[in-house]
Amino acid sequence: MNAPAGSDFVAHGLPPPLQGGEIHLWHAQTREPATTRAHARAVLRELLGAYAGTAIGDADIASNEHGKPFVRTLDGLEFNLSHAGTDIVLAFARGQALGVDVEHLRRRAVSAEVARRFFHASEADALARLPEALRQLAFLQLWTHKEAVLKAIGHGLSFGLARLEFALDADGSVRGLRDIAGEAGAATHWCLHPFAPGPHLVGCLAWHGPPRRVRTFAWAR
Repeated sequence: MNAPAGSDFVAHGLPPPLQGGEIHLWHAQTREPATTRAHARAVLRELLGAYAGTAIGDADIASNEHGKPFVRTLDGLEFNLSHAGTDIVLAFARGQALGVDVEHLRRRAVSAEVARRFFHASEADALARLPEALRQLAFLQLWTHKEAVLKAIGHGLSFGLARLEFALDADGSVRGLRDIAGEAGAATHWCLHPFAPGPHLVGCLAWHGPPRRVRTFAWAR
């Protein structure tokens, strides 16, 4: 159940050029949980401005009816973000809708009833079979995969957690997307990139389309 180590996120200031076949994934941190949202918006504005070559103000960032952020004036530059505690992840691509989610392993333990109520039945069964020592990590890895896909679709949780089904290995690792509601495109065309920007974090980046090179950076400003 391993994901890339946080050391894979190379400290960087302003971003290098974003090529068409790439996705740039950033990890940033703030000092206090109370400042995380404001810091995330500030980092987002600066990175968007660097990629777009023009200043981006807070008023330029809007959200769709399901809460997914976008900038109307940046045609073709796609992005998404997530945060957990004092940690923030941001993803950027050209011409490719993205979804990203990160969760803290110290998040309050979840019960099997939550999975049984909201997840696909096969996923709930797989989680229930795991030893208790593995269940929390497996649940959070599965959750980040689900939410990343739902955010890439642009609907978030309103799409329905049970309308996409992941296959899990015997130890709870996510093997891949087995099935998804037809309007989201073929399951085989979804790309999933698990990551771990820190020792107590798990995350997933998702997009519907051909494979792309994912480059990881740690915000160093």
